[in-house]
Amino acid sequence: MYRLVNQTQDYAWGSSTAIPELLGAAPPGRPVAELWMGAHPLAPSRVATAEEPAGVPLDALVRADPESMLGPDVMARFGRSLPYLLKLVAVEQPLSLQVHPNVERAREGFVAENAAGIPLTDPRRNYKDANHKPELVYALTRFEALSGFRAPRRAAELLVGLDAPLAEALHRVLAAEPSVRGIRTAFRRLLEPELRPTTGEVEAVARACRQRLASGSPSPRADRTVVQLAEAYPGDPGAVTSLLLNPVTLEPGEAMFIPAGGVHAYLQGLAVEVMANSDNVLRAGLTSKHVDVPELLVNVDYVAAPPIRVAPEVFHGAAKVFYAPVDDFELSVAEVEGGQVHPLPGRGPRIVLCVSGEVTVRSEDDETQLARGESVFVPAVEGPLRVGGAGTVVQADVP
Repeated sequence: MYRLVNQTQDYAWGSSTAIPELLGAAPPGRPVAELWMGAHPLAPSRVATAEEPAGVPLDALVRADPESMLGPDVMARFGRSLPYLLKLVAVEQPLSLQVHPNVERAREGFVAENAAGIPLTDPRRNYKDANHKPELVYALTRFEALSGFRAPRRAAELLVGLDAPLAEALHRVLAAEPSVRGIRTAFRRLLEPELRPTTGEVEAVARACRQRLASGSPSPRADRTVVQLAEAYPGDPGAVTSLLLNPVTLEPGEAMFIPAGGVHAYLQGLAVEVMANSDNVLRAGLTSKHVDVPELLVNVDYVAAPPIRVAPEVFHGAAKVFYAPVDDFELSVAEVEGGQVHPLPGRGPRIVLCVSGEVTVRSEDDETQLARGESVFVPAVEGPLRVGGAGTVVQADVP
């Protein structure tokens, strides 16, 4: 087993306290948005070895001995790289309206941007690797988000009674075509550069939502979200776009899957994320980062559907496994108490993170103690794991 030293990402929307508190560190006085645990080349975890006490990047360690680290099955499917990335995500301010590409589009975009000579670190870069980025979110605190399109008729209902020209125009579109086509037209009306509403038009919708809240809104959550987003990102049409999207609340212990092409935005909360090993994000608004609306629109799935909540399967009375409909990853959560020892489901290359208490992770030949916030990489060659002590761990592995 290899104890991990992980890198943080200090994006503006992050919390200055949530991740540092979980890691047992002093607040750094700046937002800490994400903690990455994995082998993505942009921010790989490091591991100490006998040869390199200062630490070796995990991606280099995996490439040096892929058969032991990954196992023959994972190598056959994913080559010489770890197929997933595990994160802590701390959202204090709403973050971008975004979509992740599928594999085919990611490969095409990565090749095209390389050919154009855009450096991987350039903020204009859309495709930082050639992989898709489906993801599963597991809430550690109450977690608020938007995910996927509402039913067109429901979106049209939310726009009724809002005294703002933009809201009235969107209502006419959806009332005339309560279908995928209507959702596509309304979404593009808000985001396409040649159709994009003015700051004044967006502010008029936010003002109408604020007034409706004060007078007894039939949809207070939808109106509050528009107001919240408009205050965080004045004039950004992403605030109005929220009326087209499903609101989601995950209570601690609940999980949601976001497929490629699924429009989403995170609003608030602390969560664990596991995803394909990628950093490809296409943004349309609600951010100070690079926005590429045309590229996002090419990748969007416009079919209205409820958020994909994932119910766990329980193993050995202590471990819950959240299976995502992809081959790249799955997530297990195990709670142990009273010194009990329980098997951890899963196989292949695993990352185990302790999110509460203190636990001991054991393989047949090794064991590691983890306190809250500590993590370990377990090579495939180490075989089955057991966990004991008193605490909670999350584990990413490959199905």
